[in-house]
Amino acid sequence: MDGDRVEVDGGIMEGGGQILRVSTALSCLLGLPLRVRRIRAGRSQPGLRPQHLSGLEIIRDLCEGKLEGGEIGSTEITFTPGKIKGGTHIADTKTAGSVCLLMQVAMPCVLFAASPSELHLKGGTNAEMAPQIDYTVMVFKPIVEKFNFTFNCDIKKRGYYPQGGGEVVIQMSPVKELSPINLTERGTVTKIYGRAFVAGALPIKLAKDMSAAAVRCIRKEIRDLYINIQPVREPDDQAFGTGSGIIVVAETSTGCLLAGSSLGKRGKNSDKVGIEAAEMLLRNLKHGGTVDDSLQDQLIIFMALAKGVSRVKSGPITLHTQTAIHFAEQLTKAKFTVTKSEEDDPHKDTYIIECQGMGMINPNL
Repeated sequence: MDGDRVEVDGGIMEGGGQILRVSTALSCLLGLPLRVRRIRAGRSQPGLRPQHLSGLEIIRDLCEGKLEGGEIGSTEITFTPGKIKGGTHIADTKTAGSVCLLMQVAMPCVLFAASPSELHLKGGTNAEMAPQIDYTVMVFKPIVEKFNFTFNCDIKKRGYYPQGGGEVVIQMSPVKELSPINLTERGTVTKIYGRAFVAGALPIKLAKDMSAAAVRCIRKEIRDLYINIQPVREPDDQAFGTGSGIIVVAETSTGCLLAGSSLGKRGKNSDKVGIEAAEMLLRNLKHGGTVDDSLQDQLIIFMALAKGVSRVKSGPITLHTQTAIHFAEQLTKAKFTVTKSEEDDPHKDTYIIECQGMGMINPNL
């Protein structure tokens, strides 16, 4: 069997957990035995961290596969997938490891399961180095549902760095196939909204300060729009530990959603948190793409699986996106091209990511 294993080098390009997420999800979907070597070779603590291991374990459980080398710190795994089944599955990082990243690895697989699935994902909901759950619900969900599927995301409890302790429940039904998407018209910004939150021991004043600072920053560039960023204190029974942060979303006339976000931490001025989120949003609006830099790479696996040609206009291609494209092409029959978008203002750094999807069909339906 070993002769037929797909070999993935986990240390090239972005060199992080994303290579593992894309390759194991595709291995599971396509029934391809996989070996990943040099896992997270580019990181300060190489090898599997708790969140990566949880991601591998949920994929293994989803398809009753065989995983070898699945220990913390391991730099090589082999995975032999079985048949994807629905039902209830639990993944618990037992740390502040991101539930959003667990969702990224599991979601493409359960779309092609035999029956509906319920995923209980435990860990950090608003954690560094990963999308915040608010981003997942406010931006990722409405856009990814354009591939012609829907899912339900219930935030049971929020969890923050360092303890985690959050829980999100994802419910979704399988599909026969995914439709391609065409996101090439940015349109004009019609509204800007968001939420600034505190939880645990922090006073609501911090949320109000983050919100006000973000509004002031955006106002300098965009004067004629009402900006509604709600300051909220998470109810004590719906949050574990102490945390703060902000997300700001811009919606356009063509239904595009772009965001900026930031997290508070000890010793970091709340104005600075608000300004960071606002500046990120303004950067994402400046490049003229229809998706922001965080969404770019999250769409690649769906484009690769869809039946037909998807086109997405984006800003400069991130290393995460280049990495996702590389491994999607290595494992599937999908073909990607990235071209500089010419019709735009030549000063804008805009690209078209085009993909001839492989047209994955759910064998169970």
